[in-house]
Amino acid sequence: MAVKYYDWTAHHADMRPEKIAIKDLDTGAALTYAELDQRANWLAGWMQAQGLVKGDRVAILTPNCTEFFEIQFACSKAGLICLPLNWRLTEKELEYILKDSSPALLVHDENYATMVSSLVRSCSIKHTLDVGTNNLTTQYEQAMNAALPVVPVVSTHADISMIMYTSGTTGHPKGALITHGMTFYNCVNLGTPAAISAKTVQLVVLPLFHTGGLNCYANPILHAGGQILLMRDFDPGRALQVIGDVALGVTHFFAVPAPYQFMMQHPDFDSTDLSRLEAAGVGGAPCAEVILSSWMGRGVPLIQGWGMTETSPGGIALNPDDALRKIGSTGKALLHTEIKIVDDQGAEVPRGTVGELLIRGPNITPGYWNNPEATAKTFVDDWLMTGDAARCDDEGFVYIVDRWKDMYISGGENVYPAEVENVLYELPQVAEAAIIGVPSERWGETGKAVLVLKPGQSLDADAVIAHCLANLAKFKVPQSVEFIAALPRNATGKVLKRTLREMYVDSAAPAIS
Repeated sequence: MAVKYYDWTAHHADMRPEKIAIKDLDTGAALTYAELDQRANWLAGWMQAQGLVKGDRVAILTPNCTEFFEIQFACSKAGLICLPLNWRLTEKELEYILKDSSPALLVHDENYATMVSSLVRSCSIKHTLDVGTNNLTTQYEQAMNAALPVVPVVSTHADISMIMYTSGTTGHPKGALITHGMTFYNCVNLGTPAAISAKTVQLVVLPLFHTGGLNCYANPILHAGGQILLMRDFDPGRALQVIGDVALGVTHFFAVPAPYQFMMQHPDFDSTDLSRLEAAGVGGAPCAEVILSSWMGRGVPLIQGWGMTETSPGGIALNPDDALRKIGSTGKALLHTEIKIVDDQGAEVPRGTVGELLIRGPNITPGYWNNPEATAKTFVDDWLMTGDAARCDDEGFVYIVDRWKDMYISGGENVYPAEVENVLYELPQVAEAAIIGVPSERWGETGKAVLVLKPGQSLDADAVIAHCLANLAKFKVPQSVEFIAALPRNATGKVLKRTLREMYVDSAAPAIS
């Protein structure tokens, strides 16, 4: 029998009604668990009154705000499917997602009103609600004021609760299906190693439309009855100030490598009190060793992890007790999941050998919205093909070598950019580094280093290549170097390698070498 989904906010409204669940650091808004539950009920009742029924989609186009969670939990109460939208996308990109998912309702920040008006017409969206900062006259607040009762809807762990569209590294983005069960198992999988409890306080800096912002660890903390602090726009100095504030009492933090890098390069890093951090998670991309050593050197228990939108996202984590002796590893499979590493023929590889990482378990997506072809291509039996190149050491600890697709072959040898980038970060002048493979008549492909220098620093290409020659096998050494003002990144801070390839491969830009 399918397991029922149970109402988190109703439980905490009963157990700890006056406790603050969510604070918005930009607006000053704060919600107790009782208020969060009541407002989610009212919104769910309003949605049902508009004719929305179980399985209908509700799109959200807002920056990080308390309303995001009200909408998420209202959808759960009414059996609706929540659809977070990346507010950094263009109108054309959003139009594709909305036409593909066909939401019945779009809730949007009032600052996006002009674009939303156009999207409503082109995508035939029946209902909209605008949300405003400290504005009690918005359509959203009017819907709340109606205080319509919600008709209980029974959902199970197998029911779809959310669709999260991937970043679309090739072609159109795909809508990963997220079930109630996936979200629950993620709370268990991530909550245990991060020691999340009702006493946890987390600073959330990643955007909530991304699984890293929403599920590492915001949802697990709300599941446990803790508190989250929302920041709309990441600023390294401000983040350090919040973490160091005794009154706010931040115990947990999560980010991809870039925010950690920018914070450790900030002049306030060495003087910020980090002693209250009980756990700081990092994932989403290979993390340079200099970042790991800098934060661990300040006594921060850094939990490295690996996951994907399709894995809800927790899949692998490294216990902080193993961090120093297993630098560079993402750890072992989390409690309710299973992994293996295979070659191109699907056979498991020996320990120490690089292959593609596969994963299965109750935390894995059942597939993609409206896209059976993509679903079929992503699974082998019940194993999800992750597209990540990985290896296991002799103790079973997993090392994510790089994205399988980012690997390039130079003179018949596999080159994994993350390894080369670690060496580039050893140069004290380098603030940001990325390696891509570019065509070579002689070798098939060779590496191109794309670097951003720290303010006031200088460095030439010959010095970069000389440093790499001293620290890497010759086939791994980049043959050309570009210096740019900033690396292209997505909303969470991941480097967009595809953009670099467009800049330096598709456009055949001349290299500095």
